[in-house]
Amino acid sequence: MVERYEDWDDWKKTLGQAVAAGNSIGMGDETIVKIGSKLGDILDSIVEPENREQRVLKELWDLASEEEQNALTGMIVKMVKGERKVET
Repeated sequence: MVERYEDWDDWKKTLGQAVAAGNSIGMGDETIVKIGSKLGDILDSIVEPENREQRVLKELWDLASEEEQNALTGMIVKMVKGERKVET
């Protein structure tokens, strides 16, 4: 079952924790982006957005080419890593 996040900040926090966990086991951001893009494809087909921010991401994802999806995933990784730095 996929966890659902109605709160945008909770969603970003959880993503940030996942990115940090990947980094802690030696995954680079490039690997995380590749995995994130594949996961994005899966989630796009089975999960309905819970808030307006997630709806915007879904619309962008659906319109994007594979290269653009990778770029979007990279920006999301960058965003959640920045969030984690602000928290600490």
